Amino acid sequence: MLFVPASNPSMIAKAAASSADAICIDLEDSVAENEKPSARAHVIAALNTLDFGTKIRKFRMNAMDSAHAYRDLVDVVEAVGDRIDLVILPKASSAFDVEFVDTLLTQIETGKGFARPIGIEAQIESAAGFVNVSEIATASPRLEGLIFGPGDYAASMRMPASAIGEMDENDALYPGHRWHAVMHSIVANARASGLRAMDGPYAGFKDSAGFERSCRIARAMGFDGKQCIHPNQLAMSNEIFSPSTTELEKARRIIDAWAEAKSAGRGAANMDGKMIDAASLRMAQATLKRARA
Repeated sequence: MLFVPASNPSMIAKAAASSADAICIDLEDSVAENEKPSARAHVIAALNTLDFGTKIRKFRMNAMDSAHAYRDLVDVVEAVGDRIDLVILPKASSAFDVEFVDTLLTQIETGKGFARPIGIEAQIESAAGFVNVSEIATASPRLEGLIFGPGDYAASMRMPASAIGEMDENDALYPGHRWHAVMHSIVANARASGLRAMDGPYAGFKDSAGFERSCRIARAMGFDGKQCIHPNQLAMSNEIFSPSTTELEKARRIIDAWAEAKSAGRGAANMDGKMIDAASLRMAQATLKRARA
């Protein structure tokens, strides 16, 4: 998913032509306070005029504790709600935040006669969001995904951090992964509720090694993908979060080995010196399902 500031129409046009699977036009952190109203107009113009192809089209509204949230939804969705796939809700702190967005979207869709409901993705990026993530994950049938927001989460937790999503000297001091608890909770609640789990951005868009490490950690924890802030990050993200040829070949071999064991009346099989059982089968099936998606 590629973030692009709503205040920059030329960047929106470039994003629409990029290799991202989804484009999020951002009205929140990347837009200055005095540019919020004009930025909404840029979102409307982009969705009215640009060809996004098969990309998922999103915009990120301002947070519920701002003076802009309701106006973002009313102005943008009333104008181009039939061209929007998802709204990203930043700093989701409770089920009520999601319910509010759901209610307002329902009223706008009904009033405008939009036939297709707009989905919601909630960003978990505060202490309250972490504590209430299970309630947030089940707050609305519109909810499609949970997203980790490392920058605001660090600020909310008063954790020292030098840049958004990057490792620094504080990570070297801590005997473990500082974001493990919140990231694991996001993935677990997403899986329990049938949602996507997306890892947050990595600010160092010229630091390819650091970005790769960030992606691989998130993939190892079960995240489905990565928020990107620069087109240079897209290729690596797509590669890391897609099953490799080796992974797919192994998954097919496990399924074949399990089928052979089952036909022989056995509950387990041996493949390359490792035991293959029903859990192995489910892991292999999940890999193939991911590849199909």
